[in-house]
Amino acid sequence: MAMKKKQIVVIGLGRFGSSVCRELYKLGHEVMAIDKDAENVEPLIGYSSQASVADATDKTQLNNLGVRNFDQAIVAIGDDLQASVLCTLMLKEIGLSSVWVKARDLQHKKILEKVGADRVIQPEYEMGIRVAHHIDSENIVDYIDLSKDYSIVEMAATEKIAGKSLIQLEIRVKFNCIILALKRGEDVNIAPHADDVVNEGDVLVVMGHRNDLKRLEEKRL
Repeated sequence: MAMKKKQIVVIGLGRFGSSVCRELYKLGHEVMAIDKDAENVEPLIGYSSQASVADATDKTQLNNLGVRNFDQAIVAIGDDLQASVLCTLMLKEIGLSSVWVKARDLQHKKILEKVGADRVIQPEYEMGIRVAHHIDSENIVDYIDLSKDYSIVEMAATEKIAGKSLIQLEIRVKFNCIILALKRGEDVNIAPHADDVVNEGDVLVVMGHRNDLKRLEEKRL
Protein backbone atom coordinates (compact mmCIF):
# COMPACT_ATOMS: atom_id res chain seq x y z
CA MET A 1 0.00 0.00 0.00
CA ALA A 2 1.38 3.40 -0.99
CA MET A 3 2.15 5.89 1.77
CA LYS A 4 -0.41 8.66 2.13
CA LYS A 5 1.10 11.97 1.11
CA LYS A 6 0.58 14.60 3.82
CA GLN A 7 0.53 18.38 3.68
CA ILE A 8 2.73 19.69 6.47
CA VAL A 9 3.82 23.20 7.40
CA VAL A 10 7.14 23.61 9.24
CA ILE A 11 7.53 26.90 11.09
CA GLY A 12 10.96 27.95 12.34
CA LEU A 13 13.89 26.87 10.20
CA GLY A 14 16.75 26.56 12.63
CA ARG A 15 18.75 23.34 12.89
CA PHE A 16 15.80 21.28 14.15
CA GLY A 17 13.12 22.76 11.89
CA SER A 18 15.22 22.64 8.74
CA SER A 19 16.17 19.02 9.46
CA VAL A 20 12.50 18.04 9.88
CA CYS A 21 11.57 19.94 6.72
CA ARG A 22 14.25 18.32 4.56
CA GLU A 23 13.47 14.81 5.76
CA LEU A 24 9.69 15.13 5.31
CA TYR A 25 10.23 16.47 1.79
CA LYS A 26 12.59 13.57 0.97
CA LEU A 27 9.88 11.19 2.23
CA GLY A 28 7.52 12.57 -0.40
CA HIS A 29 5.27 14.86 1.61
CA GLU A 30 4.12 18.33 0.56
CA VAL A 31 5.99 20.67 2.90
CA MET A 32 5.64 24.42 3.37
CA ALA A 33 8.67 25.97 5.10
CA ILE A 34 8.14 29.25 7.00
CA ASP A 35 10.53 31.51 8.88
CA LYS A 36 10.61 35.26 9.53
CA ASP A 37 14.29 35.38 8.52
CA ALA A 38 14.97 35.18 4.77
CA GLU A 39 18.45 33.77 5.44
CA ASN A 40 16.85 30.70 7.03
CA VAL A 41 14.26 30.30 4.27
CA GLU A 42 16.59 30.46 1.25
CA PRO A 43 18.45 27.14 1.90
CA LEU A 44 15.08 25.30 2.07
CA ILE A 45 13.79 26.45 -1.32
CA GLY A 46 15.03 23.26 -2.97
CA TYR A 47 13.94 21.06 -0.05
CA SER A 48 10.29 22.09 0.30
CA SER A 49 7.19 22.46 -1.83
CA GLN A 50 6.99 26.12 -0.87
CA ALA A 51 9.33 28.28 1.22
CA SER A 52 8.02 31.60 2.57
CA VAL A 53 9.25 34.49 4.69
CA ALA A 54 6.47 35.30 7.14
CA ASP A 55 5.65 36.10 10.76
CA ALA A 56 3.95 32.95 12.04
CA THR A 57 2.46 34.83 15.01
CA ASP A 58 0.40 36.93 12.56
CA LYS A 59 -2.91 35.19 11.85
CA THR A 60 -3.48 37.18 8.67
CA GLN A 61 -0.16 36.10 7.19
CA LEU A 62 -0.85 32.47 8.06
CA ASN A 63 -4.27 32.67 6.40
CA ASN A 64 -2.81 34.32 3.30
CA LEU A 65 -0.38 31.41 2.96
CA GLY A 66 -3.26 28.93 3.11
CA VAL A 67 -1.99 27.21 6.25
CA ARG A 68 -5.55 26.21 7.18
CA ASN A 69 -5.51 23.71 4.30
CA PHE A 70 -2.59 21.71 5.73
CA ASP A 71 -2.92 18.44 7.64
CA GLN A 72 -0.32 19.19 10.30
CA ALA A 73 2.04 21.84 11.59
CA ILE A 74 5.47 21.53 13.21
CA VAL A 75 6.38 24.62 15.24
CA ALA A 76 10.14 24.68 15.75
CA ILE A 77 10.53 28.16 17.27
CA GLY A 78 11.99 26.60 20.39
CA ASP A 79 14.16 29.48 21.58
CA ASP A 80 11.43 32.16 21.51
CA LEU A 81 8.83 31.12 24.09
CA GLN A 82 6.38 33.94 23.34
CA ALA A 83 6.47 33.42 19.56
CA SER A 84 6.17 29.66 20.00
CA VAL A 85 3.07 29.97 22.20
CA LEU A 86 1.41 32.63 20.00
CA CYS A 87 2.05 30.61 16.85
CA THR A 88 0.56 27.50 18.45
CA LEU A 89 -2.54 29.46 19.48
CA MET A 90 -2.93 30.90 15.97
CA LEU A 91 -2.66 27.49 14.33
CA LYS A 92 -5.27 25.95 16.65
CA GLU A 93 -7.61 28.92 16.10
CA ILE A 94 -7.20 28.57 12.35
CA GLY A 95 -8.32 24.96 12.72
CA LEU A 96 -5.29 22.70 12.27
CA SER A 97 -6.10 19.37 13.87
CA SER A 98 -2.50 18.39 14.63
CA VAL A 99 0.13 20.83 15.91
CA TRP A 100 3.49 19.52 17.16
CA VAL A 101 5.72 22.02 18.92
CA LYS A 102 9.36 22.10 20.01
CA ALA A 103 9.87 23.18 23.64
CA ARG A 104 13.07 24.45 25.20
CA ASP A 105 12.34 23.27 28.76
CA LEU A 106 9.69 21.75 31.04
CA GLN A 107 7.97 25.06 31.81
CA HIS A 108 7.69 25.82 28.10
CA LYS A 109 6.28 22.32 27.56
CA LYS A 110 3.57 22.81 30.21
CA ILE A 111 2.50 26.14 28.69
CA LEU A 112 2.30 24.66 25.20
CA GLU A 113 0.17 21.77 26.43
CA LYS A 114 -2.24 24.21 28.08
CA VAL A 115 -2.68 26.28 24.90
CA GLY A 116 -3.53 23.20 22.85
CA ALA A 117 -0.34 21.70 21.39
CA ASP A 118 -1.12 18.12 20.35
CA ARG A 119 2.44 16.97 20.98
CA VAL A 120 5.40 18.71 22.56
CA ILE A 121 8.91 17.70 21.54
CA GLN A 122 12.05 18.26 23.61
CA PRO A 123 14.84 17.03 21.30
CA GLU A 124 17.74 17.61 23.69
CA TYR A 125 15.88 16.03 26.63
CA GLU A 126 14.73 13.02 24.60
CA MET A 127 18.16 12.47 23.09
CA GLY A 128 19.73 12.79 26.54
CA ILE A 129 17.57 9.91 27.80
CA ARG A 130 18.56 7.77 24.81
CA VAL A 131 22.25 8.46 25.30
CA ALA A 132 22.02 7.65 29.02
CA HIS A 133 20.43 4.26 28.24
CA HIS A 134 23.09 3.52 25.61
CA ILE A 135 25.78 4.20 28.20
CA ASP A 136 23.95 2.26 30.92
CA SER A 137 23.80 -0.91 28.82
CA GLU A 138 26.18 -1.93 26.04
CA ASN A 139 23.40 -4.07 24.58
CA ILE A 140 20.97 -1.19 23.99
CA VAL A 141 20.85 -0.09 20.34
CA ASP A 142 17.92 2.31 20.69
CA TYR A 143 15.40 3.37 23.31
CA ILE A 144 11.92 4.90 22.97
CA ASP A 145 9.65 6.04 25.82
CA LEU A 146 5.97 5.15 25.33
CA SER A 147 4.91 6.60 28.70
CA LYS A 148 6.42 7.19 32.12
CA ASP A 149 6.23 3.44 32.78
CA TYR A 150 6.53 1.66 29.42
CA SER A 151 9.24 1.73 26.77
CA ILE A 152 10.52 0.00 23.64
CA VAL A 153 14.19 -0.97 23.40
CA GLU A 154 16.30 -2.37 20.59
CA MET A 155 18.66 -4.86 22.19
CA ALA A 156 21.61 -6.51 20.47
CA ALA A 157 21.72 -10.30 20.87
CA THR A 158 24.96 -11.66 22.36
CA GLU A 159 26.79 -14.95 21.94
CA LYS A 160 25.00 -16.12 25.10
CA ILE A 161 21.70 -16.62 23.26
CA ALA A 162 22.97 -17.37 19.75
CA GLY A 163 21.26 -20.39 18.25
CA LYS A 164 18.29 -20.30 20.62
CA SER A 165 14.69 -19.86 19.52
CA LEU A 166 12.48 -17.14 20.96
CA ILE A 167 10.41 -19.72 22.84
CA GLN A 168 13.58 -21.06 24.47
CA LEU A 169 14.49 -17.57 25.69
CA GLU A 170 11.12 -17.29 27.51
CA ILE A 171 11.35 -13.50 27.55
CA ARG A 172 7.62 -13.05 28.08
CA VAL A 173 7.45 -15.67 30.83
CA LYS A 174 10.58 -14.59 32.71
CA PHE A 175 10.49 -10.83 32.18
CA ASN A 176 6.89 -10.02 31.15
CA CYS A 177 8.18 -8.32 27.99
CA ILE A 178 6.97 -8.70 24.41
CA ILE A 179 9.23 -9.15 21.38
CA LEU A 180 7.79 -6.95 18.62
CA ALA A 181 10.37 -7.63 15.93
CA LEU A 182 13.67 -9.32 15.12
CA LYS A 183 16.15 -7.35 13.00
CA ARG A 184 18.97 -9.00 11.07
CA GLY A 185 21.01 -6.53 9.05
CA GLU A 186 18.59 -4.77 6.71
CA ASP A 187 15.89 -7.41 7.20
CA VAL A 188 13.15 -6.85 9.77
CA ASN A 189 10.94 -9.73 10.92
CA ILE A 190 7.75 -8.15 12.26
CA ALA A 191 5.92 -10.26 14.87
CA PRO A 192 8.42 -13.15 14.77
CA HIS A 193 7.30 -16.72 15.48
CA ALA A 194 8.17 -18.50 18.71
CA ASP A 195 10.41 -20.97 16.84
CA ASP A 196 12.46 -18.27 15.07
CA VAL A 197 16.14 -18.65 15.98
CA VAL A 198 18.26 -15.72 17.17
CA ASN A 199 21.78 -15.19 15.82
CA GLU A 200 24.55 -13.27 17.54
CA GLY A 201 24.33 -9.63 16.42
CA ASP A 202 20.58 -9.77 15.73
CA VAL A 203 18.57 -6.94 17.26
CA LEU A 204 15.51 -7.73 19.38
CA VAL A 205 12.83 -5.03 19.50
CA VAL A 206 11.26 -5.47 22.92
CA MET A 207 8.38 -3.67 24.66
CA GLY A 208 7.67 -3.73 28.38
CA HIS A 209 7.58 -1.97 31.74
CA ARG A 210 10.79 -0.05 32.41
CA ASN A 211 11.58 -2.18 35.46
CA ASP A 212 11.11 -5.40 33.50
CA LEU A 213 13.23 -4.12 30.62
CA LYS A 214 15.95 -3.19 33.10
CA ARG A 215 15.96 -6.77 34.47
CA LEU A 216 16.20 -8.07 30.91
CA GLU A 217 19.11 -5.71 30.12
CA GLU A 218 20.98 -6.86 33.22
CA LYS A 219 20.91 -10.44 31.95
CA ARG A 220 23.05 -9.22 29.04
CA LEU A 221 21.21 -11.10 26.33
